[in-house]
Amino acid sequence: MIRFYAPDIAATCKLPAEESAHAIRVLRRRAGDEIEAVDGRGTLYRCRLVDDDARGATVETIETVALPKVWSPEITVAVAPTKHNDRMEWLVEKLVEIGVDRIVPVRCERSERKDIKTDRLVRIAVSAMKQSLKAVMPRIDETMPLKTFLNEQALCCKFVGYCDSATERRLLATAYKPGSDVRILIGPEGDFTPAEIAMATEAGYIPVTMGDNRLRTETAALVGCDTIHIVNQIFNR
Repeated sequence: MIRFYAPDIAATCKLPAEESAHAIRVLRRRAGDEIEAVDGRGTLYRCRLVDDDARGATVETIETVALPKVWSPEITVAVAPTKHNDRMEWLVEKLVEIGVDRIVPVRCERSERKDIKTDRLVRIAVSAMKQSLKAVMPRIDETMPLKTFLNEQALCCKFVGYCDSATERRLLATAYKPGSDVRILIGPEGDFTPAEIAMATEAGYIPVTMGDNRLRTETAALVGCDTIHIVNQIFNR
């Protein structure tokens, strides 16, 4: 069954306008039909359409089901926006599919793209959440300066992907402590400057590598997130 995203469904008993239009005009759902909706906070609502108003369909809840995320640690991926928007959009889609709690676009000295349309990323994340049958919506921040992100106080494992082989780096898969909340920081296509790496390490970030291959920004961010999931899956077997 196709799922809809309705963050305020418990209070309003309605689908948002965009989701209502999709349900009524595109999928031809009518009053009396059963649908599923998620609130983005871990609850699935099995509902029945009370009307077929494409501007805001009213529903009655038949059943609520708790659908918490299937991973326990908080995973934050901070990444410099890619030069081409489609690569960043692809990254957001895939991060949501495999599981992420927060995505932070960061502005670095060598960033070729300084800002990105967050509303577009949110729509992609919503679609990926529904498609991958999740009920928890990750937080997607507005683009912020690297220094602002590094200044955040967080008790967790902190890693920064860095390509400079002259800098001592650890393999992410072995540096990460299973079960720990984690922040993964990935730089732009031109990589971080030495000054930015110094700033990151001063903030407690450990320089890491994802392996022996040289990766694009979006690939490194995805591999980093998936590595955390794999390590936790092996540890919890």
